[in-house]
Amino acid sequence: MASHRDLPAGLVNELFRNTGSSSFTEFVTSYAPDVLPRRDEVLATPIGDQVPHATTILAATFAGGVVMAGDRRATSGNIISQRDVEKVFRADDYSCMGIAGTASTGIEMARLYRVELEHYEKLEGRTMSVAGKANRLATMVRGNLGMAMQGLVVVPLFAAYDPDRDEGRIFSYDVAGGPYERERFDAIGSGSIFARGSLKKLYRDGASADDMVMTLIQALYDAADDDSATGGPDVTRKIWPIVSVIDADGFRRLSEEEVSGYVEQMLEARLISPDGPIAPLR
Repeated sequence: MASHRDLPAGLVNELFRNTGSSSFTEFVTSYAPDVLPRRDEVLATPIGDQVPHATTILAATFAGGVVMAGDRRATSGNIISQRDVEKVFRADDYSCMGIAGTASTGIEMARLYRVELEHYEKLEGRTMSVAGKANRLATMVRGNLGMAMQGLVVVPLFAAYDPDRDEGRIFSYDVAGGPYERERFDAIGSGSIFARGSLKKLYRDGASADDMVMTLIQALYDAADDDSATGGPDVTRKIWPIVSVIDADGFRRLSEEEVSGYVEQMLEARLISPDGPIAPLR
């Protein structure tokens, strides 16, 4: 059977304009599947511990938006393989995703997901709904299930501003896809149990974006304090967590100067109270 490359140019152009789907991944699969990462390969030996893994990502809503933050450490077994890895990525003007698990596969998924949303917007002339974005990411996670069974697991955390509700929304996933919408806050990765415990005590409904950024910085520090795979702020190398804010004005990644200001404020307080702020009982 002839491939699309063997067809006349005019017919190819027509096929490009009328793909029958708004999915970029499905379009490339039908036209040039060799350029996509293989998800059906079976590895002779599981190599999960031999490749760098991203660790802790957390997100929390505030009044009119959502904040996502991630540490910078990547580990290979008990070895720190990278100290400044990127784990939080802009998906479009009003959403972002963070990755935990196999770093290389997660970064690849984040890049492809961004193109997926751009492709949909160009074909349909409008942005996808928040639920649609969450479901489209679930499809991509599900497509990695074969590799996940070999140890190359990627689990994302998705956050977006919903203009219809004027609020931030958070979705988490399992290795089979999901998605599961989370109220108020959530965390993924090896340090998530400690970060989530910290957020339970520090989260406040109706908090400002500024207060919520500080809350996530505190929770990341608590996670790094108890989880060896989660990296705390590296003061000597000036490596800070990645923090992104999404609200009605769109996606904004905080600069290193802004994040360092929050970190310095947090560390000064920790010199007095090493375990961090104490939540009121009433």
